[in-house]
Amino acid sequence: MFILTETNSIASRFVTELRDVTVQTDSMRFRRNMERIGEVLAYEISKTLDFSAETIQTPLAPIAVQQPEKPVLATVLRAGLPLYQGFLNYFDGAESAFIGAYRAAHKDDHSFEVAMEYLAAPSLEGKTLIIIDPMLATGKSLVLSYKSLLNAGTPKAVHIAAAIGSRAGVDYLLANIPNAKLWIGAVDESLNDHFYIVPGLGDAGDLAYGSKL
Repeated sequence: MFILTETNSIASRFVTELRDVTVQTDSMRFRRNMERIGEVLAYEISKTLDFSAETIQTPLAPIAVQQPEKPVLATVLRAGLPLYQGFLNYFDGAESAFIGAYRAAHKDDHSFEVAMEYLAAPSLEGKTLIIIDPMLATGKSLVLSYKSLLNAGTPKAVHIAAAIGSRAGVDYLLANIPNAKLWIGAVDESLNDHFYIVPGLGDAGDLAYGSKL
């Protein structure tokens, strides 16, 4: 597992601003910080991809270069879109998959089931899959999303990227998708009674796009 904020870098400021209630009032700034975290994580993941040699022509001479494979980027709507855009900025030739998954109505004990109403994906057979979701709380929606994506084929490698994760969510993912590598901006220790990450940052979708009904 790669945790971005375990090493001091400018990315720590992006994570800090995501959390700060005085900065969160600027939804454009929130989206951009989420996008920048996606760009940093995309760069880190790119180091693990397969590369192939090819020759290109410069204005003066040919040169041998290494080109990375093109992964498939999968994101959970709607909250995942800014983080996904950061990945797409770097993997600009990637194919994309989109998942409509959300928490259904909470029960009296605040537990919930994950509902999925939409899935669009290219073939994943033999490809590198990157699943992008800003908040890794319980991990239930990500595991359900991954299992649903397998209907499009078996990827050769699976990466899961999140801006903020909980320790419980990380453990759940590692237990249920043991072949995945996790890339996370920061990991928080707690979930509250409503299964939201503490201290976390709040509702990423609402902060990016406004409150929903």
